[in-house]
Amino acid sequence: MIRGMPKTSLPVVLSPTDQARLEQWESAHATPQQVALRCRIILAAVAGLENRVIGERLRINRHTVELWRRRVCEQGIEQVWEIAHGRGCKPRHDQAKREAIINATLQTKPKGMTHWSCRLMAQAQGVSPSTVNRLWQMHNIKPHLSRTFKLSRDAQFLQKLTDVVGLYLNPPQKALVLCVDEKSQIQALDRTQPGLPLKKGRCGTMTHDYKRHGTTTLFAALNVLDGKVIGQCQARHRHQEWLKFLRRLDREFPQPLTLHLIMDNYGTHKEPSVRAWLKKHRRFVCHFIPTSSSWLNLVERWFKELSDKAIRRASFVSVADLQEAIDEFMAAWNQNPTPFVWTAKVEDIIKKIERARAKLEQIKPGCTQPRGKKVAA
Repeated sequence: MIRGMPKTSLPVVLSPTDQARLEQWESAHATPQQVALRCRIILAAVAGLENRVIGERLRINRHTVELWRRRVCEQGIEQVWEIAHGRGCKPRHDQAKREAIINATLQTKPKGMTHWSCRLMAQAQGVSPSTVNRLWQMHNIKPHLSRTFKLSRDAQFLQKLTDVVGLYLNPPQKALVLCVDEKSQIQALDRTQPGLPLKKGRCGTMTHDYKRHGTTTLFAALNVLDGKVIGQCQARHRHQEWLKFLRRLDREFPQPLTLHLIMDNYGTHKEPSVRAWLKKHRRFVCHFIPTSSSWLNLVERWFKELSDKAIRRASFVSVADLQEAIDEFMAAWNQNPTPFVWTAKVEDIIKKIERARAKLEQIKPGCTQPRGKKVAA
């Protein structure tokens, strides 16, 4: 080879199936970062980029790019998952053992329990808890955490979803979009003893028990345009209180503006007297979200801010004290409001829901039966 001549990069040719697998590994949340980096190297090589260009883009040495080109060409794409063994402590468990631990975590449960812990899994597999912990971190597995969900069974789900998301992404001109709802049964809880304040090296404390001093209901409307909130507390949440809140909204905004209200399917919102009032006030246009889809109503996101920052960690000696705290939080919020920007498209939401339905259909009916009851043959 003539000195100074640039070295040509080894071409990488993959089948469409292997390339799709690499793209899936690279984008998956559970893929270790070093494996994702190797996938990016090979995908860039398949695209025809030279080692130097790939190294500059990924901020790595070009010799590293050349190394993984050669390994994948000679031994296949599974090599990106191999762990390099150099100096230092050698691994005590082979790949089969590591896969057995991961499969046991994902597909089994300890006897009489709902999920594995590091110590239980280590005892069952005959390894150390730190080994299990490292494997779980590498694959982003968190058995101790869970999230709630519910799929809507609304027959008009797609129609209502498209209507509401369309308002968020393309709001109508000369109109305002308001997300309205009531947060009912907000409890005025008073701690039985004073808590210790926050200090260096110690978080604030509060007693686990409390005294109940009554409840209140907050009716609120979130302006999607600027993030401001209009709200008022009522003792109950009947259609009478709902009508009172609608009248306030009618007074708050100038008459020429059309008000598009996004709300849930609570019976109060569809009571005959409420419908009669809305027929007389044509500026109000109602948009109902699908059943079991409160995540579509952005005011629910603001309710979370209220609970986290003004209610959950506070102590109230009366309902009036609670209502005063809610009013103070709304006033502070409206001084510097933060609008919640909706970005999800209808197509993306539908795809996610279809994946969830497909997963649910794979679950055997017997797995969801109450304890002690048998499934009819």
